[in-house]
Amino acid sequence: MMMVHTMNRESPDKGLDSGKYVRYTPEQVEALERVYTECPKPSSLRRQQLIRECPILSNIEPKQIKVWFQNRRCREKQRKEAARLQTVNRKLNAMNKLLMEENDRLQKQVSHLVYENGHMKHQLHTASGTTTDNSCESVVVSGQQHQQQNPNPQHLQRDANNPAGLLSIAEEALAEFLSKATGTAVDWVQMIGMKPGPDSIGIVAISRNCSGIAARACGLVSLEPMKVAEILKDRPSWLRDCRCVDTLSVIPAGNGGTIELIYTQMYAPTTLAAARDFWTLRYSTCLEDGSYVVCERSLTSATGGPTGPPSSSFVRAEMRPSGFLIRPCEGGGSILHIVDHVDLDAWSVPEVMRPLYESSKILAQKMTVAALRHVRQIAQETSGEVQYGGGRQPAVLRTFSQRLCRGFNDAVNGFVDDGWTPMGSDGAEDITVMINLSPGKFGGAQYGSSFLPSFGSGVLCAKASMLLQNVPPAVLIRFLREHRSEWADYGVDAYAAASLRASPFAVPCARAGGFPSNQVILPLAQTVEHEESLEVVRLEGHAYSPEDMGLARDMYLLQLCSGVDENVVGGCAQLVFAPIDESFADDAPLLPSGFRVIPLEHKSTPNGASANRTLDLASALEGSTRQAGEADPNGCNFRSVITIAFQYTFDNHSRDNVASMARQYVRSIVGSIQRVSLAIAPRPGSSISPISVPTSPEALTLVRWISRSYSLHTGADLFVFGSDSRTSGDTLLHQLWNHTDAILCCSLKTNASPVFTFANQTGLDMLETTLVALQDIMLDKTLNESGRKALCSEFPKIMQQGYAHLPAGVCASSMGRMVSYEQATVWKVLEDDESNHCLAFMFGNWSFV
Repeated sequence: MMMVHTMNRESPDKGLDSGKYVRYTPEQVEALERVYTECPKPSSLRRQQLIRECPILSNIEPKQIKVWFQNRRCREKQRKEAARLQTVNRKLNAMNKLLMEENDRLQKQVSHLVYENGHMKHQLHTASGTTTDNSCESVVVSGQQHQQQNPNPQHLQRDANNPAGLLSIAEEALAEFLSKATGTAVDWVQMIGMKPGPDSIGIVAISRNCSGIAARACGLVSLEPMKVAEILKDRPSWLRDCRCVDTLSVIPAGNGGTIELIYTQMYAPTTLAAARDFWTLRYSTCLEDGSYVVCERSLTSATGGPTGPPSSSFVRAEMRPSGFLIRPCEGGGSILHIVDHVDLDAWSVPEVMRPLYESSKILAQKMTVAALRHVRQIAQETSGEVQYGGGRQPAVLRTFSQRLCRGFNDAVNGFVDDGWTPMGSDGAEDITVMINLSPGKFGGAQYGSSFLPSFGSGVLCAKASMLLQNVPPAVLIRFLREHRSEWADYGVDAYAAASLRASPFAVPCARAGGFPSNQVILPLAQTVEHEESLEVVRLEGHAYSPEDMGLARDMYLLQLCSGVDENVVGGCAQLVFAPIDESFADDAPLLPSGFRVIPLEHKSTPNGASANRTLDLASALEGSTRQAGEADPNGCNFRSVITIAFQYTFDNHSRDNVASMARQYVRSIVGSIQRVSLAIAPRPGSSISPISVPTSPEALTLVRWISRSYSLHTGADLFVFGSDSRTSGDTLLHQLWNHTDAILCCSLKTNASPVFTFANQTGLDMLETTLVALQDIMLDKTLNESGRKALCSEFPKIMQQGYAHLPAGVCASSMGRMVSYEQATVWKVLEDDESNHCLAFMFGNWSFV
């Protein structure tokens, strides 16, 4: 019989001989290993029980068995530590390789820029003896020559049904993608806060001076290349903005690769712009070095190929050559390169929302980094590094998060093919209400077969979007999460929870503050980098009167919170929740509601754009407000748009009552958010240091014209300190900017619609815009019909006597929200030679309706 010898050298028990050999048979070792698997550290009683239950261990002393377990634990610990160190070493080697490659790429980029700089200097020097026009022409020709070094290929007519033609498009897309992923085709700039290291997300960069917007990420993942490709190809599983991906055709290609024709629909992040879709060719293949690559590009008239499906509710966006390169890593795992390069047709959205579609930082956070994080998350779940409590598998919890996001996106977008139809308004346009009379679609798709057990008609959604100034998205979402009682109504929450029970409550009347309730947040799961958390919120019920006894019960919400890290650049913050019952089954029906706050990057006026403006006060003040906190040097942005959507079920008899309640509730929430924003956000001229208003001659001239004209026409002073020549220009400018009433200047045109040229801070708040965006807002789009009629009737009086008072009325902000004002004063602004310069408006005691 084979014997196993174990020498006890470090026994802590005095009664044992430290040099004594103990021989174990294979059967004895197997019995000990079975116990070790169940209990690595058995107690003295458990060891004695083991000897009694296993006669084959009867010749082993209890203290020696204790030593065996000690040695076994020590060997296990050493093996784990050795494996961990080997893993760290592999990561460091792979990261070092990645950094060396990145360094080589940067060296090539530097050399290329140095060459360009020298070439440009030579062209300027050569053209210095010629006329200005010729020198400009030479510079333009130089730029064109550089662009022609990598000209866009002129695509011949390709047969849509010819695989060879599609393969040609695919090979071109592959070459362009690789030149972006590992070459210098795009001028990449590393994102702030994304430092490479063994435990970091990887190397993240965004494009500079690039057509469209682009982002790039490189990182290490402990999964095999084909598994990574499988995960990333399933775009709806990790891209929260992806509604669906339909593969319409699959064509085999060489090297075991495939060409796919894909139609993709993306959700719009807010209610203020249409959703996007893509018609693309996706090419998957293996490279000669063993790497696996998946690249994708849009099929257009320029590239050739078949025409994609028509889209009525979507704006067709273009995907430039993008994709991911997966390289096998020594010792296991992969090195992953991801490139996203798109043109989202920013000109088709309102000007105030355009930065959202022109920001490479936002693209990097929402798409590129999200893909890398998702792969790393699954890798750590697969390796067992992530442990979740509550008996839930990570995949189940991830599905809950996806369903919450998807349900919220469906509500925000309200697609017709999902069954959503608009409901008539109550006279105001600030809240949009839509209904869905297809409960079967909800029950069969994502909400579970038990959805609407007692309500048989459908779902109603009330939603709104508005602009926020100087409110960091992470701070606002964190406040809404931690201080639910500041904005939520317990009675409305109880009504939402009633759809999960057989006997729903009567439709409540939303009350500001509602019934207070204590909330207890029970964590369920967090992603690896804690950028997203899934939790259960228990709302503790209270009864205040006999008729409110039905509310005296606890309620539960499944809640997803993301983007609360203030250090993330370009990050979107979101709080989405849905009522659940106590059972919380894996297929629990979910009807999500909540908030999404998206930062809007500051977009300065292009050089020379203000040359056509009479005065440059707007751009000068824009710079001063930026210094005051609108966009700080670290890239933190305090201008954002918030989208609010709340969903409720209804029956045939309660639809109108539910709609009224939902409108009132969302309006009360909007008011709460405005109040909270004022409390948590620094305002120029208030809780932060005063604005350093520029003292340019143009700025001082305009403010002097405005104040002098007001005094001349009305006989009163516009400012506290008067407006005569003894008052300094700086003082007048500060007084105008910080005036409590909204003061706006409007162009005085006879052959075109008047547009706003300037507004003080209060005026910008009223129109919910910035000084740059203000100059694209027309007067007739702001005033309602009665306001326009009042202005037209008073216009001769304004031109004759210089001013007029308009009655109380309602106007619209740039976000479509209604603004009421008690009185408006209009006066002519005269230049020094008494010629007409513009019209000035002053709206007193205004407020959002």
